[in-house]
Amino acid sequence: MQNTQNLALKDEILLQVEKPVRYIGNEVNMVVKDPEKVDIRFAMCFPDVYEIGMSHLGMKIIYDMMNRRDDIYCERVFSPWVDLDKIMRDEKIPLFALESQDPVFMFDFLAITIQYEMCYTNILQILDLAQIGIFSKDRREDAPIVIGGGPCTYNPEPLAPFFDIFYIGEGETVYYDMMDLYKEHKANGGSRAEFLHRVAREIPGMYVPSLYETTYKEDGTIESFEPIYDDIPRTILKQVQMDLSDTFYQDKPLVPYIKVTQDRCVLEIQRGCTRGCRFCQAGMIYRPVRERDLGWLEKTADTMLASTGNDEISLSSLSSSDFSRLPEMCNYLIDNYRSKNINIGLPSLRIDAFSLDVMSKVQDVKKSSLTFAPEAGTQRMRDVINKGLTEEVIIHGSEMAFKGGWNKVKLYFMMGLPTETEEDMKGIAHLCENIAMNYYSLDSEYRHGRVQVGASCSFFVPKPFTPFQWAQMVEPEEYQRRAHLVNDEFKSMHNHRSLSFKWHDSKTTVLEGILARGDRKIAQVIYDVYKNGCIYDAWTEYFRYGTWMKCMEENGLDYHFYTTRERSLDEVFPWDFIDIGVTKAFLKREWNNAMEEKVTPNCHQKCSGCGAAKFGGGVCFENKNKMD
Repeated sequence: MQNTQNLALKDEILLQVEKPVRYIGNEVNMVVKDPEKVDIRFAMCFPDVYEIGMSHLGMKIIYDMMNRRDDIYCERVFSPWVDLDKIMRDEKIPLFALESQDPVFMFDFLAITIQYEMCYTNILQILDLAQIGIFSKDRREDAPIVIGGGPCTYNPEPLAPFFDIFYIGEGETVYYDMMDLYKEHKANGGSRAEFLHRVAREIPGMYVPSLYETTYKEDGTIESFEPIYDDIPRTILKQVQMDLSDTFYQDKPLVPYIKVTQDRCVLEIQRGCTRGCRFCQAGMIYRPVRERDLGWLEKTADTMLASTGNDEISLSSLSSSDFSRLPEMCNYLIDNYRSKNINIGLPSLRIDAFSLDVMSKVQDVKKSSLTFAPEAGTQRMRDVINKGLTEEVIIHGSEMAFKGGWNKVKLYFMMGLPTETEEDMKGIAHLCENIAMNYYSLDSEYRHGRVQVGASCSFFVPKPFTPFQWAQMVEPEEYQRRAHLVNDEFKSMHNHRSLSFKWHDSKTTVLEGILARGDRKIAQVIYDVYKNGCIYDAWTEYFRYGTWMKCMEENGLDYHFYTTRERSLDEVFPWDFIDIGVTKAFLKREWNNAMEEKVTPNCHQKCSGCGAAKFGGGVCFENKNKMD
């Protein structure tokens, strides 16, 4: 069935904007339904430009899941790029969904996935252009219910006044229950406020911010966080899809007409990570580790490749090397698709013999570079962050890669980590130098021109629900000083011509830190910044740090409160009302282990009692004999 709807934008407007195909829909595998014949219209939004949003797996899973029901029509919404944004404001054109081209204000739900802090002003752009009210308190009775989901909802407070509901958990679990509740409530003529109250009371994982209030101490920290009704939960329990082989997944992914960031089939092989890196939020909030069944993966890979015509499939996971059936899965894809010139993407791999063997079969080693993430330059620092990698393993892995034909290696590091010293910083250059030295010490048969060792460094941002959520940040000038210190060390290396070093923007890091650990007071800052013209903060050319700092000051907020101050272990955090399974006691223990440079074994080696076993499955129950 073809979509015969008229486009929301006239031809003369489409001709004025860059990449008009972003706004017309009608892609291969797009779902087409009659909006008049469904009970619920559900707009799924990614608050960034089309090419970024169309690369996001979670959005595709929800799109498929919702559209499996005949009574729901799920459509997509993205942020208009800056050129169309201006035209829509000037012409008063409401934001529209791609499938039907209907205005978002006609929908029952607007679900926004919140993947990173730097998209917060784009969320306000979406709400503003949709003409439904930026603040939830200002929405009409017939406005869409605005729901937030994704990793940033694990501290939803900076965005609390803008959303009706936040969903804490994985999308496959209770959305259908909420849709059924909505249908019943709508049929009975219930009000918007009554529905939100029922959601908070009856649907687990749903947080309705308007039904909770925060009180503060004199020093600005939180005194208490309480529901305003006795019949709604004090804590919100994360919802987890425990059986990943009997759930929703896109087997006919949408195929964009333009190149998007991840222009390939994405096959999620497992969820969660056992490694326990102390800086990593995903490694904590997605516990416990759950694997997908090999047969399910093989069948889904076949269906996806057949329905899209993509020439690449990527195996997605936080730590693909830990997937127990990885050799079988890789061999299946190689045996069935190598002759069809379909590439296999293997992100998040450790550099070991098996990985290199597979990659040599699926990549052109002369053109490709190998990527791995030591995160820190010294063993002391890797122990602090619980990375579980020794320099010997890193050097050995790179040597195997060189012997396999590669001569380009990329390494990812972090600076600004707790307890970091100048020796740790300079260690980044020394580790890269040692890798290069090892290459040049190999027999000539393994050397193919000059080696290229590229180091890329981001600055550490403390995230909620990590052992480092108590960590202090430093001033942007100090981040820059550290980066230049390391850069100078690289220049002093014997093999400096084989090495390269680049680093992230320090001011972006500071803002991410403010938003990541912010409270409800930050919401007014986000609004004021947006009203001052800021959108697309994640894009360097549109990021205006000065505007953010000015609005912080005008709201009587000192950004150091959110970044550089020291936090006590008993401080109440804005996100403490959320239960992710992993306990605060475990996170405190891991913070203390970090300060003592103690390594905690990964979950496959030994259970450390983090609390995720409460969900009743996954890695927590696979090796009971190893549990304490």
